[in-house]
Amino acid sequence: MVEIPESHPRKRSLLSRQKIVEGSLRGLLAESAMIAHGRGEAFDYLLGERTTESAGSAIREAAARLTAANHPVISVNGNTVLLAGKRALRLAAVLGCAVEVNLYYRSPERVNGLLALLEEQRTLVSNGDEPQGFEGDWRKSVMGVTLLGGSPNFRIEGLEGPRSQCTEEGIGSADLILVPLEDGDRCEALVNLGKQVVVIDLNPLSRSSKMATVTIVDEVSRAFEGILSELVTNPNCIPTEWDNASALRESLVEIAEYLESN
Repeated sequence: MVEIPESHPRKRSLLSRQKIVEGSLRGLLAESAMIAHGRGEAFDYLLGERTTESAGSAIREAAARLTAANHPVISVNGNTVLLAGKRALRLAAVLGCAVEVNLYYRSPERVNGLLALLEEQRTLVSNGDEPQGFEGDWRKSVMGVTLLGGSPNFRIEGLEGPRSQCTEEGIGSADLILVPLEDGDRCEALVNLGKQVVVIDLNPLSRSSKMATVTIVDEVSRAFEGILSELVTNPNCIPTEWDNASALRESLVEIAEYLESN
């Protein structure tokens, strides 16, 4: 591992890139993973690498809908597991929901490798500090998070290819799916099935962003932390009549304003 000095102004960004490189070398990621990460990182630069006001509103809406959902599920791909797997598990522990691995370029080796990594991360999270304001047995809650995806037994109607495969226990029966780094086709198929889809996507112009029920235009780690904070500090939050198209337009305005001021 390359040592990055604390003084480096882009240390966090470089560490993220390093995680993607190492994950690729371990065979956990598709060949296009670095391209996808670089595209997202470019949009994060345009946002000023910060959680904007519109993203904050989307985070609050996502938390409210996750709280109100009967059967929420967090769906993760390889990049998400490597960049924010532990944060996803912390969020799942508070929600009491499952985490399901679902890949566009699916192979048994990659799915099993990511599930094994999530198991390692789950143990680390269970031995770590609980979120401030959390009530209950933290270790029991974390270790109780179900990890799915290794044995798909359900097909997403209206979707072709490997990513149509999922589990009935998880995505198949979920009424709300939180999906970082989603692809537009699956997002559209899930919405057409009557499911709410909360997407975390740094690109407000992507099909995923436009098709989602709620889009959080933010970096995945920041978004997970924001949702978690809302869940423990404002557990009685109520969903609104969310206008996702309007929120996406606001994110574009924020990008323009940031560029003008910098």
